[in-house]
Amino acid sequence: MKSAFLILLVAFVLVGCGSGSSSDNSAPRTPKNDSANTEIVASDSKGIQTQIARSTAIPEYLDLPAHIEPDPTRVVHVFAPVGGRIVEMKVHPWDHVEKGQTLATLESSDLARAVADYHKAVADNQVKQKALARAQDLLEHKAIAEKDFEQAQDDAEQAQAEVQAAREQVQVFGMDPDHASTQLVVKAPRPGSVLDVGAAPGEFSQALSAPAPLATIADVTTLWALGDIYEQDLAAAKLGEDAQVTLNAYPGQRWSGHVSVVSGAVDPNTRTLRVRVVLLNSDGRIKPQMFGSIRLVKSSAPGILVPATAVIREGNDASMFVAEGNGHFERRTVEIGRTVNSSLEITGGVNAGETIVTDGSLLLRSVGQD
Repeated sequence: MKSAFLILLVAFVLVGCGSGSSSDNSAPRTPKNDSANTEIVASDSKGIQTQIARSTAIPEYLDLPAHIEPDPTRVVHVFAPVGGRIVEMKVHPWDHVEKGQTLATLESSDLARAVADYHKAVADNQVKQKALARAQDLLEHKAIAEKDFEQAQDDAEQAQAEVQAAREQVQVFGMDPDHASTQLVVKAPRPGSVLDVGAAPGEFSQALSAPAPLATIADVTTLWALGDIYEQDLAAAKLGEDAQVTLNAYPGQRWSGHVSVVSGAVDPNTRTLRVRVVLLNSDGRIKPQMFGSIRLVKSSAPGILVPATAVIREGNDASMFVAEGNGHFERRTVEIGRTVNSSLEITGGVNAGETIVTDGSLLLRSVGQD
């Protein structure tokens, strides 16, 4: 009885071992996926954008620190033509003025004296002209000698000349001689923006010898961007070359212009030359003394530029998706070069002519993923 039980137990063990071995040999093996980096578009995905990677000339830029200044030929420093006490200042810094607009009024003894001289000359001229007419009548009646008539004629001409000189003196002060008062009105000689006011009511203006003008007016519709370039980079600053100006006040915005002037001498202290770019400022957003930079093209070389959105960064690694056809995409590790505005240079991993995913990479899924 015991012998029969042992025989059955051994047979059971042998059968169990044989079944396990057979199961291992008959189980299907998962095939090795040679396209481990291949991805496929999910059936319900939308919004994936692609483009062909193309070789293009990639510029190498030179950025120069710059600041904004008004065109000196469009800046006027307004001084009072005569000395006097300032009664009122009609403008403030950054006011816009038109030509002929009143900037200030002054009480001026010089103007009062000039006006008095003019009226005196006018009165004297009237007397001399009447004397000449009387002498002319007497000469016709042979009541006076001809030399007396000539004297009256000379006096009348001199009086008339004095009137003209006195009139011009009052006009120099910017006043109408026939309607002038002791208050001098200083007017804007041109339209523009008031950059600075150098006087206040109650002060005494010393006319052209004053240490500061009453006001400084500039036409700021055209401004200069001025930068300094080192002599070894001078080849990038050719006259007429395109230039882009950025300002600290407006991040991400650029103004286009051209190199209009490069200074004719190197500054011996900084070893730089001054570069000028003329900017149009019709909307008045650019202000004098703003800081920014001037970007010039130093050189260019062929390369592949792709949108920054096409590159996926994971730590120090960068990758992109490249189309393989039939809705399949391969994820490749790429090498990044220079940054050009909102694009990146690809120096390895993608060839020109291949189709790349520029947006919507997150919509891709691995093959076999549910």
